[in-house]
Amino acid sequence: MERGSGVLLHITSLPSPYGIGTLGRCAYEFIDFLKRAGQKYWQILPISPTGFGDSPYQSYSTFAGNPYLIDLDMLSESGKLNPETYRNINWGDNSEFADYGKLFENRFKVLKEAYRADRDDIKEELAEFRSSEAYWVENYAMFMALKFEYGLKPYWKWPDEIKFRDFEAMNDAYNRLQDEIEFWIYTQYRFFEQWKKLKEYAEKNEIKIIGDIPMYVAEDSADAWAHNEILKLGKGRRPLCVAGCPPDYFSPKGQLWGNPVYNWDYLKSTGYEWWIKRIKSMLKCCDIVRIDHFRAFADYFSIPFGDEDATGGEWQKGPREDFFDVLKAELGENPPIIAEDLGMIDKPVRDLLKYTKFPGMKVLQFAFDPESDSEYLPHKYNKNCVAYIGTHDNATLAGWLDTAGKKEVDFAREYLRLKNLCNCDEKREVIKCLMATVADVSIITMQDILGLDNRARMNVPSRADGNWQWRLMLNWVFFDETADWIKKITQTYGR
Repeated sequence: MERGSGVLLHITSLPSPYGIGTLGRCAYEFIDFLKRAGQKYWQILPISPTGFGDSPYQSYSTFAGNPYLIDLDMLSESGKLNPETYRNINWGDNSEFADYGKLFENRFKVLKEAYRADRDDIKEELAEFRSSEAYWVENYAMFMALKFEYGLKPYWKWPDEIKFRDFEAMNDAYNRLQDEIEFWIYTQYRFFEQWKKLKEYAEKNEIKIIGDIPMYVAEDSADAWAHNEILKLGKGRRPLCVAGCPPDYFSPKGQLWGNPVYNWDYLKSTGYEWWIKRIKSMLKCCDIVRIDHFRAFADYFSIPFGDEDATGGEWQKGPREDFFDVLKAELGENPPIIAEDLGMIDKPVRDLLKYTKFPGMKVLQFAFDPESDSEYLPHKYNKNCVAYIGTHDNATLAGWLDTAGKKEVDFAREYLRLKNLCNCDEKREVIKCLMATVADVSIITMQDILGLDNRARMNVPSRADGNWQWRLMLNWVFFDETADWIKKITQTYGR
């Protein structure tokens, strides 16, 4: 990757009067902000539809775009939607946090109004889109139509003939739900239409978008329902085993994620077709892709389904180099991929990183344990990595300083040669430190640029709800002083 820097801000966090950030005006203004600030990268989180817990890592489809991100004003401006349909809706009582309940209640109603007004005028365009994306969009649309018909129940609680995709039952369902299916296809057409325009604007302004691929699919997803063979599932379509992490100092019972693990033997027999299509699909949307939990390609932690915690899990061998040989044959020797290599990293993972030559990640918040010689200390970085103060899973810098132990903060202060890390100016010095490293790329979260505390934290991994809600306030948007300061330090450190 070219030496440079960028900002991590998910699209949902952009300002908007309609409950959540979208692909509309503020997304374009953010690109303008990045350009003025001298940045080269905009890192986002997964853009797929959110499922359980409103998490983009628990999606109803790994290929689809999130309908919440479709900008309503853009639909209105193109004559597809009457603004009176949505401008008087209560999208939430606090503009600083997304209200997913109100979004779920109202967003699809508004989009259906647009669909009814629009569908006859774009029959050819919809047919072309449907054909070009047939691998996934038909299954996604059918899945969503059935999910609403069956009261949002997970697919394994649907009637057996539908759960197991009996041909006649599926044909009957298609005929019965044809209009609903076409609606869900319409949302995807409009999403990717708006996405393409935004991506072109980013390219025009020389901003590269870093996308994100979760390692695992949600158990309740179109992927699991339509491609059950790629997962280790039992006869009732429930997992035989699920993903997670083993017990450690921070989590005595480990982490139980609940996602079904992959059937890598089957995937190998197909030339990893599903995974290759998945990565190719993401690279059509983004310039670079970060793969979450990369270590599972080396070895993955498998927990028996039904266990209450991760203590009974064990490590299983992943596809390792074989998968990446196939991927590189499809995409070229140096595909634009970032490997999320955080957590328990052992020799097989390190060997795989060396083999693939993908840049890994360094997180400054992990550096300051005075009892260990941490690889995350900035003087140990190599060029081929992406450096962060924290990720979407971490506290903000201000929040970390409020909650970290005294020994950690004292060590950080000594290492960074700062007197008072609670001082706003000295928090900026931490950002300078990251910019000054040899890492090819440094990425700063928008929350840390603004000096926000943990009220602005994006995600707490162990918490089931209350995540993914934070948004920029409208009156915060992209003020000139902030852009000029970022540009100055970017130029100072040759980014």
